[in-house]
Amino acid sequence: MDKLAAMKMFVATVDAQGFSAAARGLGVAPSSVTRLVDALETELGATLLNRSTRQVSLTEAGARYYERARGILDALDEADASVADRGEEPVGVLRLCLPVEFGRRVIAPHLGRFMALHPALELDIDMSDRLDDLLDGRYDLSIRLGDPAPDDELVCRQLGTFDRWLVASPGYLAGRAALVHPQQLLEHACLRFRYGQKGRPWRLRRAEEALELDVSGPLRSANADMLRETALAGSGIALLADWLVREDVAAGRLQRVLGDWQASPGAASDSINALYLPNHRGSRRVQAFISFCESLVRP
Repeated sequence: MDKLAAMKMFVATVDAQGFSAAARGLGVAPSSVTRLVDALETELGATLLNRSTRQVSLTEAGARYYERARGILDALDEADASVADRGEEPVGVLRLCLPVEFGRRVIAPHLGRFMALHPALELDIDMSDRLDDLLDGRYDLSIRLGDPAPDDELVCRQLGTFDRWLVASPGYLAGRAALVHPQQLLEHACLRFRYGQKGRPWRLRRAEEALELDVSGPLRSANADMLRETALAGSGIALLADWLVREDVAAGRLQRVLGDWQASPGAASDSINALYLPNHRGSRRVQAFISFCESLVRP
C-alpha cells in the first residue's frame, strides 16, 4: 500500500464528505478511493470512517488521524511550494491575515486583478483585527495598522501610511458648540477603539502643542466599522482611519472636526505594515503581495 496515497484519499474523502465526491475531485475511480482507505484502516487497526449510504463521518480515531494527516499533507505541499516559490513566478498557497475593514475596503476590491496577474498563486485569507502571532506558522504574511511588529523575530516592512480623522454626523454636531480645541472632547460622547482589553488615550498635536486626552463615551469596540456606523447614527465623535470614512465625509454623512490637529490613539503610529518571518524573505508569494499592497496605499 502506498501510505501517502492512502492518506491523501482519506483526507479527500473527509473533505468531500463521501467516496464518490472525493473520487471526482481526484479524477480517479471511487473503487480506488475505497480500496486505499480500507487498506489504511486495516494497517492502522482502527476504523476511521463511519459509512452510510448517503455520507461518511469521522470516528473518534478518525478525527485524530485526520488532523495529523492534514498537517502532514499541508507540510508536504508547503515544502514543494517553498522550492518553486523561489522561481520567477509566485506559486502555491499564500496564507494571509488582514485587518477586517482594511481588508474588505482597501484590498478586496482589487484582489481579482492580483489573482489575474498571478494565476499559479492561491490565497487563503483570514480577516482579524487581533495581533495574531505569526511565529506558529499559521500565516505567511500579516498586514497590521499602526503598531510595529509585536516580536523581534518578525520582519516588519512599512507599506505606507494613513491619517486618522475625528468625525461626527451633522445630526450629532447640530445644536452643540463648535469644536475649536481638543479639550472640548472631554465634554462629548467619544466612540473609542479597544486595543486588547483596554483603550488608549487620544493624542492630538498642532505645531508645538500636544495633548493626551482620556476621553469617554457610550461605546468601545475592537471593530472600526461598528464605531463608524455608530458615528453615522449620531451617537458621538469617533477617531477613525481616513480610508474608512473618506467617502462618508465627501458625501456629507460625516463631518471632520478639529481638522487642523493631527490625531492618533495613544502612541500608535500611522504606518501600514507587512509582517512575516525571516525565512520568507526570498518568497515570491510574499513579495508579490507586498508589492500589490504598496501599489494600493502609496500615493
